[in-house]
Formats: sequence, C-alpha cells, structure tokens
Amino acid sequence: MTRVRHSTDTFDTGLVWFRRDLRNTDNAALYYALKHCERVWCVFVFDTTILQPLIDKWQARHPRTRAQDRRVEFILASLRELDEALRGQGGGLIVLYGDPTELVPKLASELQVDAVFANHDYEPAAIERDEAVREHLADAGRALRTFKDQVIFERAELLTGQNKPFTVFTPYKNAWLRQLTGFDLKPYPVETYASRLASLPPRLNRQLPTLEQLGFAPGNFADLELPAGMSGAQRLLDDFLSRIDSYAERRDFPAVKGPSYLSVHLRFGTVSIRTLARLAHEMSLQPDGRGAATWLSELVWRDFYFMILAHHPRLAGGASFRAEYDQLRWEQGPQADAAFAAWCEGRTGYPLIDAAMLQLNRTGYMHNRLRMVAASFLVKDLGVDWRLGERYFAEQLNDYDFAANNGGWQWAASTGCDAQPYFRIFNPVTQSERFDADGRFIKRYLPQLAGLPAKWIHAPWLAGAERLAEFGVALGRDYPAPIVDHAQARARTLARFGK
Repeated sequence: MTRVRHSTDTFDTGLVWFRRDLRNTDNAALYYALKHCERVWCVFVFDTTILQPLIDKWQARHPRTRAQDRRVEFILASLRELDEALRGQGGGLIVLYGDPTELVPKLASELQVDAVFANHDYEPAAIERDEAVREHLADAGRALRTFKDQVIFERAELLTGQNKPFTVFTPYKNAWLRQLTGFDLKPYPVETYASRLASLPPRLNRQLPTLEQLGFAPGNFADLELPAGMSGAQRLLDDFLSRIDSYAERRDFPAVKGPSYLSVHLRFGTVSIRTLARLAHEMSLQPDGRGAATWLSELVWRDFYFMILAHHPRLAGGASFRAEYDQLRWEQGPQADAAFAAWCEGRTGYPLIDAAMLQLNRTGYMHNRLRMVAASFLVKDLGVDWRLGERYFAEQLNDYDFAANNGGWQWAASTGCDAQPYFRIFNPVTQSERFDADGRFIKRYLPQLAGLPAKWIHAPWLAGAERLAEFGVALGRDYPAPIVDHAQARARTLARFGK
C-alpha cells in the first residue's frame, strides 16, 4: 500500500496541532487542513506531562539549580522560526503550556473550529494522548484528523508474503524499495493553500514563552554547532550533500565529518522525511551513488523501527522483543551500580568508551558507531541491563526517539529483532584501533591522554606505569584503570546468554 490521497471532509475552520513536525513546508496535516478548511489556525503545546518529569528529575539531582535541557532549547528556537514563517503567510503560532488532552479541545472550543488536524505519532503514550483528545473533541461535535507524515511507510503498509510484519531488516528494506513510488516521496504543496491561514485572535496573539517561563535555564545549547529550525536543517542538508559521495567510507569514523547530523531535525520534523528520502533515492541511482544508497538504508532503518514499535507496543513497557531474554539475569548490587555510574560519567578506563560518553554528556550527540560500541560495552562487558542504558540515552540525546533508541539498544543487547547475535561482542580496544586509529577523537574528549602515541592510546594500561610516566600519565591519577577485563567479561556474557 502506497501513500493514498485522503478524502477529508470540507470544514469551515480548522486547527493544526504541531508536535514533532515543526515546519510549514511539506507537512501533511498542515496541507490537509489548509486544503479542506476555509480558515486555519496553528498551535503547539509544551506538554507538561513530558516536561514536568524532566524538571523533577533534574531538581532531584541538582536541587539548587533550574533544569536544563538542550532539546527544549532546540524546540523553542525552532518554534520561533515556525511562528515567523506562519506570520509571513498571514497566520501565526499559538503556543500553550500544559496538558494537551485538556488544552487542545479547550482551544478548539474557543476558536469554534470544526476539526483538529495532526500528524500520526507512534509511541503508545502519544497514541493514548491522541485518543483522549479525539474523545473530548467528539463530545463537542468536533473531529480529529491525523495523517502519516514522519515516515515513508507506516504500520502495516509493508508486510511479508505471509501478510505478517517484518522482523528482519534486509527483507524489509528490499520490500520498501520495491514498493516505493514517486508519489510516496512527493512533497505536500502547502504553499498552494497558505492564504487560508487565519490571523491570530488578539488574546492569543502573544510572544512565545521564554525558556525561563517554561521552567528551564539555558545550558550549553548556544555553544553547540547545532543550527535549529527549518533553516538549520537546510544548512546541514546542503553541507551534507556536498560530501555525500564519501558517506559510505567516512560514516564510521567519529573524528571526521562523515554523518549528516540531521537526526535531531528528523526527530522534531524541521525537515521532511520525504525530502531526505527523495534526495537519497535519486542520488543512489547515479553511477557514484554508493554514499546516497548507504544513507537511504539508514533512513529505511528508521521506518523499520517505527514499524516494529507499531506492531509491538509492549516494547514501550520495557519488554525485550525476544521474550525469552526477559529472563536474563543482569549484574546487580553496589558493584553493578558503580560500573553503571562509571559508564555514564566516562570513567571506564577504556578511552573510546569514555570519550563517547563524554561527547554525549557535553553535547547531547553521540556518533552512531560509538552508540553501538558504548551500548555493547555496557551490556556485554559490564553485564548491566540494557534498559538502564536505553534510559540514560533517552535523557541525554538531542535526537532521542523511542523507536530508534529502543531498536538500537535491543540490537546491541541481542534481545531485539534482527539483533546482533549474542556471541558477537564488540571489543572496545579493536574498535578504537579500527575507527579512531590515530586517537584523534579520543584526544578531543580526553586531553589528559593527548600525549600518548597511537600505539598506547587505545589501551593505556598495556603500556605499563613506567612507559606511561614518560608521557605524564598515571593510571588512577590522570585516567582510570580499566574497570573490567574484556576477555573475562566476554566469557561471562557467553555464559549469561548461553545459559
């Protein structure tokens, strides 16, 4: 089943509810609202059911400081641009703060709209939220219309020959490519109907809230090279397209500029997945299209994980995809707690792991290769339950998306669909030697090791105290000794999974 044209009813007035689609171009819900309504208003709700737990958790750890979250700063900056773009078309953005299950129906009543338009969300909590809004609206004689927007194929649009959901990526990708048509990648021509955007009522025509009004303080977002909004997405896309031919060769090396860095923009919808998939697909068909084909595969992985979540919502409750692995006995007790803390804080004694975790903690970003290696280390070397790592990434990642994060962690933990077999365990030293051979990435985040030659920087303990002293490094003083022996940990993991 390819994307179908919706036969949406015609309404006098409509309200577009922006969530993770912060753009006024190629936006399904916005397009259908404008096409099928005479007048359209737009709203975004800072959801306190999401934000308040973030604030509470921060204040439990830092009781004397106001909460910080780079993602809130990114959203706020992106909303400013979206509001400006909508105002330039005669409309504007209403921004509310509270529980959307109450605020959206209330706003719909105040504006006397006939229908609310939004794009599909796939997480169980979001589906429950949308159903609550739908019921409240229906009670008042109003409709909620939702549309596919953040993926190319969703839910049951791709099935196996036995009419069942895919659980292995390669067959899914092959089916994805076979089913793909130009219509699936066609942008929604929002601008055709933009004149139907309604000006904001005086009571609702106010400035966007400040970060402080939302309960947050500025963090280091302004210092990051992370442009927000639609223009930020376009800047990153233009830059990536200038070097996409080398993507397949460079994407695994964290010290070089290989990735697109667009993941946070996909997460918050400041760029359309159709735009990216269309470019990737078109360029993959060129004689030199290997880089684009590799990028397209990454975009298909994203669809794959959304599809998995749609068919297996129990994953959102912490279940392993492979139910038999819910019985695994993970390390517990003070020693396991200390190991997890060392992993979180970049104190494991394995330089590549520690540099990766420091990158995450300081920037909210982690290179994809390092996500796999760091996750494998937590689960396979330290024997810590993958759910703890999944939760930590959820707190730290700018581009946190439940489906992809859960899929990646279960892949690394060997508990998921199409997962890394449990007996294939990343060696953190050989991964470091292969993907950061000169230690450039390590030195960026562990400057105390910058004087070590490449021979020793991946596993400093092998150099011995006397040799390390020549470079001004002492384990236990300047850098930790390794908290686990990889070979011994590997044997424990094989026993844990092999029973």
